[in-house]
Amino acid sequence: MRTALEGARKGAPTAERVSEGTRTKALLDHINAWLDEAKAEEVVIIDLKGKSSMADFMVVASGRSDRHVGAIAEQVQRKLKQLGMHTRIEGLKACDWVLLDAGDIIVHVFRPEVREFYKLERMWSAERPTDAPAH
Repeated sequence: MRTALEGARKGAPTAERVSEGTRTKALLDHINAWLDEAKAEEVVIIDLKGKSSMADFMVVASGRSDRHVGAIAEQVQRKLKQLGMHTRIEGLKACDWVLLDAGDIIVHVFRPEVREFYKLERMWSAERPTDAPAH
């Protein structure tokens, strides 16, 4: 039996093709599992739909040290490549904050003190303000 992600990647016939949202959710589940395997800490998944057009989800995680941050990011990138996905990666040189752009999902891996400084999940988890009526 094929997973939804495998079917989408191999170009299954239209009748078998799963929706884009289902593929994104399957990929998100894979990324979450890979972060768990790599012993990433404090993983937070943020739904960006309706907040940003850059991606559907943002995943924020921590590594214990710069080496751990780099290892987590490289493992996720390697697994994405095995699925046939090209990802852009930034920050691997210093490993304070590594960003992986997997299209509909953006993964941030931080050292704890850098994560605390930027507070990305706090900023992106907030509800989008509604437009106030003009007076």
